[in-house]
Amino acid sequence: MRIVIAEDSAVLRHGLVELLTLRGHEVVAAVKDAVALREAVVELEPDVSVVDIRMPPTHTDEGLRAAIALRDERPRAVLLFSQYVETKYAAQLLADRAGGVGYLLKDRVAEVSDFLDALRRVAAGETVLDPQVVSQLFSATRRSDALAELTSREREVLGLMAEGRSNSAIAASLFLSAGSVEKYVTSIFGKLGLPPSEGDNRRVLAVLRYLGS
Repeated sequence: MRIVIAEDSAVLRHGLVELLTLRGHEVVAAVKDAVALREAVVELEPDVSVVDIRMPPTHTDEGLRAAIALRDERPRAVLLFSQYVETKYAAQLLADRAGGVGYLLKDRVAEVSDFLDALRRVAAGETVLDPQVVSQLFSATRRSDALAELTSREREVLGLMAEGRSNSAIAASLFLSAGSVEKYVTSIFGKLGLPPSEGDNRRVLAVLRYLGS
C-alpha cells in the first residue's frame, strides 16, 4: 500500500515509517501538521492515510478536520488515532455513512498485527473502531429507548459490527453459527427501525443509532 502519515511527534512518525516500510508498504509522505497532510494527500493520492487527531497549532482536532475535509472532496481511506478515547470524534467519523475510515487508540499501534490489520481493512473500504472506543460509545448512549430493547447478545453483536467485523468474523468471535449471527443482525435492524434500503448502509446506521446520532 501507498501510505501518508500525519503525526506531529517525530519519534512516533519515524517509528511508523520504519514499521510500515519493513512490512513492505510504501510511505510516500510523513508530515507533522494538517496543512502538509492535505497537500500530500491531494498530490500523491495514497491508498490510505494514518492521521493523528490532535496536531499543531492547537493540538485539538486539526487532524480530524483535515481528514473530514479530504473525505468531503472525494472518497479517501483514513485511519485516525488518538492518545485518548474521544467519543465525539468517533461519531463525526461515522457521520458520512461511508467506509474506508478507522479510529484507533495510539496504544494499538504497539499491537503490530492489530494495527496492520486495521490499516488493511480501512484501505479496503471497511470501518474499523478500536474496541475501547466502541465500549465507551456504548456506555455513553446506553439509555436510548430503542437500544434498551436489544438483548445482551445483540449488544455484543452490535459491538463487533461497530468494530467493522463481518458476520463470519462475529460468528468466530462469539462461537456462533453464521446463521445465528444473521438472525441477531436482522433482529438488531428491526428493533432499531432500519428497513432494507439500497441507498443506506444499515450496519453503519445501526452504529450511528447507538451513538445517538
